[in-house]
Amino acid sequence: MGSFDLAGRVALVTGATSGIGAATAALLAERGAHVLVAGRDQARGETVVAAIRDRGGRADFVAADLRDAESVRQLAREAVDLGGGRVDILVNNAGVYPFGPTQQTSRSDVDAVYDLNVKAPFHLVAALAPAMAERGQGAIVNVSTMVAEYGVAGMALYGSSKAALNLLTKAWAAEFGPQGVRVNAVEPGPTRTETTAGMGDDLDALAAQAPVGRPAAPGEIAEAIAYLVSDAASYVQGAVLPVDGGRTAV
Repeated sequence: MGSFDLAGRVALVTGATSGIGAATAALLAERGAHVLVAGRDQARGETVVAAIRDRGGRADFVAADLRDAESVRQLAREAVDLGGGRVDILVNNAGVYPFGPTQQTSRSDVDAVYDLNVKAPFHLVAALAPAMAERGQGAIVNVSTMVAEYGVAGMALYGSSKAALNLLTKAWAAEFGPQGVRVNAVEPGPTRTETTAGMGDDLDALAAQAPVGRPAAPGEIAEAIAYLVSDAASYVQGAVLPVDGGRTAV
């Protein structure tokens, strides 16, 4: 495995009960990490954990309510306890992406999107990154989106929340990087998951705009995340990596 080996490291992955998060949890465990599978749905979480354990990996489910700061801090405390006193890798994957016209977006939707997509990662980093810095090492990956890079009608709320996360990625790299904590982000393109299944042909139409011309599989996004949290990416800091089939390149 070499520099991709994550043996001995504790990884917290939010939104890990399905889709990109579940694929990331499985891959990090395969590479040796003790993975903490965070999510709201315990049944789905236990299924992800069981699959990892069946393949010889190490994983635990941790219930995650990311709607307010205290709940996020509670998740951080529980993750540290389950991790034997530390979290070495944080993947901020949990997010919501409602689409629709700005004038039809409710105030509660605005709050919900920013609470989960911006505030939850902010509070998790605030809770976990200082201890990583004290130990002199750690890796954080924020899961953003390609539509944080360009304007799309109907995606103002979602895209803007992830654009904020992109800036946080760079600011945290500047803040915690000198102490050995690497902070990067990935920007997935259209990805075929349980959640996006409802988009039907719209997902394929969006993917067709990219050179690759098809939606990603969750595992393809997970591979990029696994690279960024590994020692293979030891000189990658503050990067926002497009994993979108080339959409933002053209």
